[in-house]
Amino acid sequence: MNTHTHTHTHSDIRNTFFSEIGIGISANSFLLLFYILKFIPGHRPRPTDVLIGLLALIHLLMLMFIAFIATDIFISLRGWDDTICKLIVYLYRIFRGLSLCTTSLLSVLQAIILSPRSSCLAKFKHKSAHYISCAFLFLSVLYVLISSHLLVSIIATPNLTSNNFMYVTRSCSLLPMSYLMKSTFCTLMAVREVFLISVMVISTWYMVALLCRHRKQAQHLHSTRLSPKASPEQRANRAFLLLMSFFVLMSILDGFISCSRTMFLNDPTSYYIRLFVVHSYATVSPFVFMNTEKHVVNFFRSMCEGHKCLNIH
Repeated sequence: MNTHTHTHTHSDIRNTFFSEIGIGISANSFLLLFYILKFIPGHRPRPTDVLIGLLALIHLLMLMFIAFIATDIFISLRGWDDTICKLIVYLYRIFRGLSLCTTSLLSVLQAIILSPRSSCLAKFKHKSAHYISCAFLFLSVLYVLISSHLLVSIIATPNLTSNNFMYVTRSCSLLPMSYLMKSTFCTLMAVREVFLISVMVISTWYMVALLCRHRKQAQHLHSTRLSPKASPEQRANRAFLLLMSFFVLMSILDGFISCSRTMFLNDPTSYYIRLFVVHSYATVSPFVFMNTEKHVVNFFRSMCEGHKCLNIH
Protein backbone atom coordinates (compact mmCIF):
# COMPACT_ATOMS: atom_id res chain seq x y z
CA MET A 1 0.00 0.00 0.00
CA ASN A 2 2.78 2.40 0.93
CA THR A 3 4.69 1.47 -2.21
CA HIS A 4 1.61 2.10 -4.35
CA THR A 5 0.99 5.47 -2.68
CA HIS A 6 4.63 6.47 -3.14
CA THR A 7 4.53 5.47 -6.82
CA HIS A 8 1.30 7.41 -7.35
CA THR A 9 2.72 10.51 -5.63
CA HIS A 10 5.93 10.26 -7.65
CA SER A 11 3.88 10.05 -10.84
CA ASP A 12 1.84 13.12 -9.86
CA ILE A 13 5.00 15.13 -9.13
CA ARG A 14 6.54 14.04 -12.43
CA ASN A 15 3.45 14.95 -14.49
CA THR A 16 3.05 18.31 -12.74
CA PHE A 17 6.69 19.18 -13.23
CA PHE A 18 6.78 18.21 -16.91
CA SER A 19 3.55 20.17 -17.46
CA GLU A 20 5.20 23.24 -15.92
CA ILE A 21 8.24 22.82 -18.16
CA GLY A 22 6.11 22.30 -21.28
CA ILE A 23 4.02 25.40 -20.61
CA GLY A 24 7.13 27.46 -19.86
CA ILE A 25 8.95 26.37 -23.03
CA SER A 26 5.89 27.11 -25.19
CA ALA A 27 5.24 30.54 -23.64
CA ASN A 28 8.88 31.66 -23.80
CA SER A 29 9.20 30.40 -27.39
CA PHE A 30 6.12 32.44 -28.34
CA LEU A 31 7.46 35.57 -26.63
CA LEU A 32 10.93 35.15 -28.16
CA LEU A 33 9.44 34.60 -31.64
CA PHE A 34 7.44 37.80 -31.29
CA TYR A 35 10.53 39.89 -30.56
CA ILE A 36 12.55 38.22 -33.31
CA LEU A 37 9.83 38.94 -35.89
CA LYS A 38 9.50 42.45 -34.51
CA PHE A 39 13.21 43.15 -35.00
CA ILE A 40 13.43 41.67 -38.52
CA PRO A 41 11.53 44.46 -40.37
CA GLY A 42 14.14 46.95 -39.16
CA HIS A 43 12.19 48.61 -36.37
CA ARG A 44 14.46 50.07 -33.73
CA PRO A 45 13.74 48.11 -30.54
CA ARG A 46 13.32 49.73 -27.15
CA PRO A 47 16.01 48.81 -24.59
CA THR A 48 13.38 46.96 -22.55
CA ASP A 49 12.40 44.93 -25.64
CA VAL A 50 15.96 43.66 -25.96
CA LEU A 51 16.13 42.62 -22.31
CA ILE A 52 12.71 40.96 -22.35
CA GLY A 53 13.64 39.05 -25.50
CA LEU A 54 16.95 38.05 -23.90
CA LEU A 55 15.15 36.95 -20.75
CA ALA A 56 12.78 34.81 -22.85
CA LEU A 57 15.79 33.17 -24.56
CA ILE A 58 17.51 32.53 -21.22
CA HIS A 59 14.35 31.00 -19.75
CA LEU A 60 13.85 28.89 -22.85
CA LEU A 61 17.38 27.44 -22.66
CA MET A 62 17.15 27.00 -18.89
CA LEU A 63 13.87 25.07 -19.19
CA MET A 64 15.32 22.90 -21.96
CA PHE A 65 18.26 21.96 -19.77
CA ILE A 66 16.03 21.23 -16.78
CA ALA A 67 13.92 19.06 -19.09
CA PHE A 68 17.01 16.91 -19.71
CA ILE A 69 17.74 16.85 -15.99
CA ALA A 70 14.12 15.99 -15.13
CA THR A 71 14.22 13.12 -17.61
CA ASP A 72 17.15 11.63 -15.71
CA ILE A 73 15.35 12.25 -12.40
CA PHE A 74 11.92 10.80 -13.17
CA ILE A 75 12.52 8.41 -16.08
CA SER A 76 14.94 5.49 -16.05
CA LEU A 77 17.32 5.86 -18.97
CA ARG A 78 20.89 4.98 -19.73
CA GLY A 79 23.18 6.63 -17.16
CA TRP A 80 25.24 9.72 -17.96
CA ASP A 81 28.99 9.83 -17.60
CA ASP A 82 31.05 12.50 -15.79
CA THR A 83 31.32 14.78 -18.83
CA ILE A 84 27.60 14.91 -19.53
CA CYS A 85 26.76 15.44 -15.86
CA LYS A 86 29.21 18.32 -15.52
CA LEU A 87 28.19 19.98 -18.78
CA ILE A 88 24.41 19.85 -18.34
CA VAL A 89 24.35 20.84 -14.65
CA TYR A 90 26.95 23.58 -15.19
CA LEU A 91 25.13 25.20 -18.14
CA TYR A 92 21.81 24.92 -16.35
CA ARG A 93 23.15 26.74 -13.28
CA ILE A 94 24.61 29.49 -15.48
CA PHE A 95 21.26 30.14 -17.17
CA ARG A 96 19.55 30.17 -13.77
CA GLY A 97 21.98 32.85 -12.64
CA LEU A 98 21.50 34.84 -15.84
CA SER A 99 17.75 34.77 -15.27
CA LEU A 100 18.22 36.51 -11.93
CA CYS A 101 20.67 39.14 -13.17
CA THR A 102 18.64 39.90 -16.33
CA THR A 103 15.48 40.39 -14.26
CA SER A 104 17.37 42.74 -11.93
CA LEU A 105 18.79 44.70 -14.86
CA LEU A 106 15.33 44.96 -16.41
CA SER A 107 13.94 46.52 -13.26
CA VAL A 108 16.86 48.97 -13.12
CA LEU A 109 16.43 49.89 -16.80
CA GLN A 110 12.73 50.61 -16.35
CA ALA A 111 13.50 52.80 -13.36
CA ILE A 112 16.03 54.77 -15.43
CA ILE A 113 13.58 55.21 -18.31
CA LEU A 114 10.83 56.49 -16.00
CA SER A 115 13.11 58.83 -14.02
CA PRO A 116 12.43 62.59 -14.50
CA ARG A 117 15.00 64.99 -15.90
CA SER A 118 15.75 66.35 -12.44
CA SER A 119 16.67 62.89 -11.18
CA CYS A 120 20.25 61.74 -10.79
CA LEU A 121 19.37 58.77 -13.02
CA ALA A 122 18.44 61.02 -15.93
CA LYS A 123 22.06 61.28 -17.10
CA PHE A 124 22.08 57.51 -17.71
CA LYS A 125 19.08 57.57 -20.05
CA HIS A 126 20.92 58.17 -23.31
CA LYS A 127 23.56 55.55 -22.56
CA SER A 128 21.37 53.16 -20.57
CA ALA A 129 21.66 50.42 -23.21
CA HIS A 130 25.47 50.65 -23.07
CA TYR A 131 25.59 50.50 -19.26
CA ILE A 132 23.09 47.64 -19.11
CA SER A 133 25.08 45.68 -21.71
CA CYS A 134 28.30 46.16 -19.74
CA ALA A 135 26.57 45.14 -16.50
CA PHE A 136 25.10 42.04 -18.15
CA LEU A 137 28.52 41.09 -19.54
CA PHE A 138 30.15 41.54 -16.14
CA LEU A 139 27.47 39.52 -14.32
CA SER A 140 27.66 36.78 -16.95
CA VAL A 141 31.40 36.38 -16.43
CA LEU A 142 30.86 36.48 -12.67
CA TYR A 143 28.26 33.70 -12.81
CA VAL A 144 30.47 31.59 -15.05
CA LEU A 145 33.24 31.84 -12.46
CA ILE A 146 30.96 31.30 -9.46
CA SER A 147 29.46 28.16 -10.99
CA SER A 148 32.83 26.78 -12.10
CA HIS A 149 33.10 24.68 -8.92
CA LEU A 150 30.40 22.41 -10.41
CA LEU A 151 32.89 21.27 -13.04
CA VAL A 152 34.76 19.60 -10.19
CA SER A 153 32.10 18.77 -7.61
CA ILE A 154 29.53 17.19 -9.97
CA ILE A 155 30.35 13.57 -10.86
CA ALA A 156 28.59 10.54 -12.23
CA THR A 157 26.98 8.67 -9.35
CA PRO A 158 29.35 5.89 -8.23
CA ASN A 159 28.18 2.29 -8.05
CA LEU A 160 28.83 2.18 -4.31
CA THR A 161 25.91 3.61 -2.38
CA SER A 162 26.87 6.32 0.08
CA ASN A 163 24.87 8.84 2.07
CA ASN A 164 27.68 11.36 1.72
CA PHE A 165 26.90 12.02 -1.94
CA MET A 166 24.14 14.59 -2.51
CA TYR A 167 21.49 13.55 -5.02
CA VAL A 168 21.28 15.64 -8.21
CA THR A 169 19.84 13.16 -10.71
CA ARG A 170 19.90 9.38 -10.97
CA SER A 171 23.14 9.63 -12.94
CA CYS A 172 24.76 12.62 -11.22
CA SER A 173 25.74 13.41 -7.65
CA LEU A 174 27.48 16.16 -5.74
CA LEU A 175 30.74 15.30 -4.03
CA PRO A 176 30.72 15.40 -0.21
CA MET A 177 31.62 18.78 1.27
CA SER A 178 32.84 19.70 4.72
CA TYR A 179 30.67 21.80 7.00
CA LEU A 180 32.96 24.80 6.35
CA MET A 181 32.59 24.40 2.58
CA LYS A 182 28.81 24.07 2.89
CA SER A 183 28.61 27.17 5.06
CA THR A 184 30.84 29.14 2.67
CA PHE A 185 28.79 28.06 -0.34
CA CYS A 186 25.49 29.00 1.33
CA THR A 187 26.89 32.36 2.44
CA LEU A 188 28.16 33.26 -1.04
CA MET A 189 24.89 32.17 -2.59
CA ALA A 190 22.89 34.20 -0.07
CA VAL A 191 25.04 37.33 -0.63
CA ARG A 192 24.62 37.01 -4.38
CA GLU A 193 20.85 36.52 -4.17
CA VAL A 194 20.32 39.26 -1.58
CA PHE A 195 22.33 41.80 -3.57
CA LEU A 196 20.52 41.31 -6.87
CA ILE A 197 17.10 40.99 -5.26
CA SER A 198 17.75 44.16 -3.23
CA VAL A 199 18.65 46.03 -6.43
CA MET A 200 15.44 44.74 -7.98
CA VAL A 201 13.28 45.73 -5.00
CA ILE A 202 14.80 49.24 -4.74
CA SER A 203 14.44 49.99 -8.45
CA THR A 204 10.89 48.64 -8.52
CA TRP A 205 9.92 50.70 -5.47
CA TYR A 206 11.46 53.77 -7.08
CA MET A 207 9.51 53.16 -10.29
CA VAL A 208 6.24 52.73 -8.40
CA ALA A 209 6.87 55.93 -6.42
CA LEU A 210 7.51 57.87 -9.64
CA LEU A 211 4.34 56.64 -11.29
CA CYS A 212 2.24 57.36 -8.20
CA ARG A 213 3.63 60.89 -7.98
CA HIS A 214 3.01 61.46 -11.69
CA ARG A 215 -0.55 60.24 -11.32
CA LYS A 216 -1.25 62.58 -8.40
CA GLN A 217 0.18 65.53 -10.34
CA ALA A 218 -1.97 64.72 -13.35
CA GLN A 219 -5.09 64.49 -11.18
CA HIS A 220 -4.28 67.83 -9.57
CA LEU A 221 -3.77 69.57 -12.92
CA HIS A 222 -6.93 68.23 -14.52
CA SER A 223 -8.97 68.30 -11.28
CA THR A 224 -10.48 64.93 -12.10
CA ARG A 225 -11.59 62.16 -9.88
CA LEU A 226 -9.82 58.87 -9.66
CA SER A 227 -10.75 56.99 -12.79
CA PRO A 228 -11.99 53.47 -12.13
CA LYS A 229 -10.20 52.32 -15.27
CA ALA A 230 -6.43 52.13 -14.97
CA SER A 231 -4.24 53.53 -17.73
CA PRO A 232 -2.00 51.22 -19.79
CA GLU A 233 1.02 52.51 -17.87
CA GLN A 234 -0.66 51.74 -14.56
CA ARG A 235 -1.67 48.26 -15.68
CA ALA A 236 1.87 47.58 -16.89
CA ASN A 237 3.27 48.88 -13.61
CA ARG A 238 0.94 46.69 -11.56
CA ALA A 239 1.77 43.65 -13.64
CA PHE A 240 5.50 44.32 -13.35
CA LEU A 241 5.22 44.89 -9.61
CA LEU A 242 3.31 41.63 -9.27
CA LEU A 243 5.95 39.82 -11.31
CA MET A 244 8.81 41.24 -9.24
CA SER A 245 7.03 40.36 -5.98
CA PHE A 246 6.47 36.84 -7.24
CA PHE A 247 10.11 36.54 -8.28
CA VAL A 248 11.37 37.77 -4.91
CA LEU A 249 9.08 35.37 -3.06
CA MET A 250 10.17 32.40 -5.18
CA SER A 251 13.86 33.35 -4.83
CA ILE A 252 13.61 33.55 -1.04
CA LEU A 253 11.78 30.23 -0.89
CA ASP A 254 14.33 28.66 -3.24
CA GLY A 255 17.25 29.95 -1.16
CA PHE A 256 15.70 28.63 2.04
CA ILE A 257 15.04 25.17 0.58
CA SER A 258 18.46 25.04 -1.09
CA CYS A 259 20.41 25.96 2.04
CA SER A 260 18.31 23.64 4.20
CA ARG A 261 18.95 20.81 1.80
CA THR A 262 22.67 21.57 1.59
CA MET A 263 23.12 21.82 5.34
CA PHE A 264 20.67 19.28 6.75
CA LEU A 265 18.39 17.48 4.29
CA ASN A 266 19.09 15.25 1.32
CA ASP A 267 15.73 13.70 0.53
CA PRO A 268 14.21 13.64 -2.98
CA THR A 269 10.92 15.26 -1.89
CA SER A 270 12.54 18.57 -0.90
CA TYR A 271 14.53 18.45 -4.14
CA TYR A 272 11.35 18.00 -6.23
CA ILE A 273 9.65 20.89 -4.43
CA ARG A 274 12.67 23.09 -5.06
CA LEU A 275 12.71 22.24 -8.77
CA PHE A 276 9.05 23.21 -9.09
CA VAL A 277 9.56 26.47 -7.16
CA VAL A 278 12.68 27.50 -9.08
CA HIS A 279 11.07 27.26 -12.52
CA SER A 280 7.70 28.78 -11.68
CA TYR A 281 9.02 32.28 -12.47
CA ALA A 282 10.34 31.21 -15.88
CA THR A 283 6.91 29.75 -16.66
CA VAL A 284 4.83 32.67 -15.38
CA SER A 285 6.91 35.65 -16.59
CA PRO A 286 6.20 35.37 -20.36
CA PHE A 287 2.45 35.48 -19.70
CA VAL A 288 2.89 38.64 -17.63
CA PHE A 289 4.96 40.31 -20.36
CA MET A 290 2.46 39.29 -23.03
CA ASN A 291 -0.39 40.64 -20.92
CA THR A 292 1.27 44.05 -20.62
CA GLU A 293 2.14 44.08 -24.32
CA LYS A 294 -1.26 43.99 -25.97
CA HIS A 295 0.31 44.39 -29.40
CA VAL A 296 1.75 40.88 -29.11
CA VAL A 297 -1.59 39.34 -30.05
CA ASN A 298 -2.30 42.07 -32.59
CA PHE A 299 1.11 41.54 -34.15
CA PHE A 300 0.60 37.82 -34.75
CA ARG A 301 -2.93 38.48 -35.95
CA SER A 302 -1.67 40.99 -38.52
CA MET A 303 1.11 38.60 -39.59
CA CYS A 304 -1.44 35.87 -40.08
CA GLU A 305 -3.76 38.15 -42.04
CA GLY A 306 -0.82 39.31 -44.16
CA HIS A 307 -0.22 35.72 -45.25
CA LYS A 308 -3.96 35.24 -45.77
CA CYS A 309 -3.98 32.30 -43.38
CA LEU A 310 -7.29 33.42 -41.91
CA ASN A 311 -9.12 33.73 -45.19
CA ILE A 312 -11.66 31.00 -45.60
CA HIS A 313 -13.06 30.66 -49.08
